[in-house]
Amino acid sequence: MKHWLRTLGSYGVESHDAPDAIRTWHVLRWPLFATLLLLIPAFYLELLGPALAFKLARCLYLIVGIVGMGIVGRMLMESRRPSRFLRRNALDIVLVMGAFLSVVGGNLPWSAVEWTLRLAFMVALALRIVLTLRALFVPHRLLILLAIGAGLLALSGAGFYWLEPRVSTYADGLWLAFESSATVGYGDIAPTTPASRVFAVFVVLLGYGMLSLTFASIAALFIGEEEKQLRRDMHRDIKRLEGEVLAMRDELQKVSVLINRQVTPGGDQRLDVES
Repeated sequence: MKHWLRTLGSYGVESHDAPDAIRTWHVLRWPLFATLLLLIPAFYLELLGPALAFKLARCLYLIVGIVGMGIVGRMLMESRRPSRFLRRNALDIVLVMGAFLSVVGGNLPWSAVEWTLRLAFMVALALRIVLTLRALFVPHRLLILLAIGAGLLALSGAGFYWLEPRVSTYADGLWLAFESSATVGYGDIAPTTPASRVFAVFVVLLGYGMLSLTFASIAALFIGEEEKQLRRDMHRDIKRLEGEVLAMRDELQKVSVLINRQVTPGGDQRLDVES
């Protein structure tokens, strides 16, 4: 699985690649990531249906395609092994090509095949986001996880407020986002449009991930405290044993000195009664 992720992922340039390629990637990787994030509003603008939203979505797709192709082309020119770079960043290539194809894609309503392809396209984008932010998703970083979770909840509430006609206030959007992410499902508010239902799918998946990471982080805190106490106890025991060993060494040295005093210069041994 690790090898598969490295083959189909977003891993930039290798550490032993050309110095110019490494420097260029450090500068362009975050602009590329920010550009790919435009695919999210483009996808939902396309689902809304009005002509203006549809044209705006096509413009966003075109921007992503042009900027992404420009960055990838620049990296291919500067990398010593362009084919290796393409394999390590195949996910970016797929997203850029998908953006170009979305510009000339079919109008609504989408067929079952096009729905499948577009959902797979969004799943690829979600994987790209996770691979980019994977350094932040570490179980012992509880505060960061809580901040990310709160931010996702706020954005999800705004998304439901925008996409779902039955959500009349932002508070209702937050409530629906919480119900979806926590998989509670009270049923008082439910997604009804294709756009809000697709959005709910990703909210549920993100909710599973964030809750799992948060609970794992809380458990790691308790386990970490127990490990710290165990290390303190072991350090105290080691110190005590070290003191006992030093005391035994001093006693052995005293015994050795006493034995040497009982040995005559001629090599004969006798007990020194007076001593």
